Amino acid sequence: MSKRVAVIGAGPAGITAIKNFTDLGFEVTGFDRCQGVGGNWRFDDPTGHSSVFETTHIISSKYTSSYEDFPLPTDVADYPSHRILAKYFEDYARTFDVPGRIHFETEVVACRPAPGDRWSVSWRKSGEEDVRTEVFDAVCICNGHHHTPNMPSYPGTFTGTFIHSHAYKRAAPFAGQRVLVIGGGNSACDVAVETARISEKTAISWRRGYYLVPKFLFGKPIDSVFYRFSWLPKALQLRLFEWLLNFLQGRNRDIGLPDPDHRIMSTHPTLNSDLYLALRHGKVQPKRDIARFEGKRVHFVDGTSEEFDTIIACTGYKIAHTFLDPALIDLSRGPVRLYQRMIPEKLKNIYFMGLFQPTGCIWPGAELQAKLAARHLAGLWSPSKPLGTLIDEELADPDFQQVASQRHTITVNDMAFRKRLKRDIARSKPAPVATRIARSPLAVAAE
Repeated sequence: MSKRVAVIGAGPAGITAIKNFTDLGFEVTGFDRCQGVGGNWRFDDPTGHSSVFETTHIISSKYTSSYEDFPLPTDVADYPSHRILAKYFEDYARTFDVPGRIHFETEVVACRPAPGDRWSVSWRKSGEEDVRTEVFDAVCICNGHHHTPNMPSYPGTFTGTFIHSHAYKRAAPFAGQRVLVIGGGNSACDVAVETARISEKTAISWRRGYYLVPKFLFGKPIDSVFYRFSWLPKALQLRLFEWLLNFLQGRNRDIGLPDPDHRIMSTHPTLNSDLYLALRHGKVQPKRDIARFEGKRVHFVDGTSEEFDTIIACTGYKIAHTFLDPALIDLSRGPVRLYQRMIPEKLKNIYFMGLFQPTGCIWPGAELQAKLAARHLAGLWSPSKPLGTLIDEELADPDFQQVASQRHTITVNDMAFRKRLKRDIARSKPAPVATRIARSPLAVAAE
């Protein structure tokens, strides 16, 4: 009898986990609270799970953002929209017969160890009270890390509307309002630019300086340019990148924003070509960190203050697995002790996929994680050293020295991470001939 595997989540990581474990002959059951596959990219899903906006486009280019087994169509834009990506995930799932293995509109409420290194999974169908429980030989946690908002706290009380970017879907509700956006990441810059088109005023508040990276450099997507220099020593790559940014678009101080106090890649890169224009056109006002609230008046650390109707906090998300007992494993605080950001040291037959923040696209790395995990469960691959030793080595030699914050505990260099996964996969034994390892016709044709 084949082993049974539960996959929690049917987003980009979940669907490739279902596909790759099925390819190696496992009996796979997926669970997702949405109505279909795609997870965070299901903009219109009634669960409200998605955190993408009406105008969201991917921040890595199509050239580095495909599953290896299912390339993106060649005719899509350099930076596809969320609608194109949602269809891409649906096409991937349909090609590999994934949807029929998933319980949609279903929430996993508990995942507990069971005898024999197995896992007991309990779930509830949407709108029902009854909880069902089954035991699986292994479980893959693929619910992502963009679903539990991290809300900031400041002295005083703000009497206007105070929301997290997870609740922001489109700019229209903020027409004519005075809007303050908190944050310097990708979401914050997008929200500031979009609301500025129709608001009475929009300001953006930064606690620290960030590097703003344009989406194109020398007429090419920035990631394709950056990866051309991957042969250089890491320190030289980063210094060259910093110099290019400052040379081509100036320093933050020139547009009223604080300069970074850290090296590039010490925080997650912010790819946005529009915020500089919005600031230079006077559409967005630069503001420093918030000191306190007083009704609708916001006081900033530089002594200035202004009134706002709405504050949108684009302050990231917490790593959360509400269905796992924190006493069993708690990944909400760094350092995250998972080999290849996937395999825990002390728990068996549980894999965390997509729980990393790459400098590029997440799902190609998640696909490789799924391939490695399936081979591990099948006995075709085993770690080269004790897991504790491997995890210690990973943590001692990170891809980038990150600033000390909750958000920066799972960052990896996209291409370097993929290479490490591929090295492990290359060490695995061949799959049995009878095992189906499927690729799409597009992937075969590309070879």
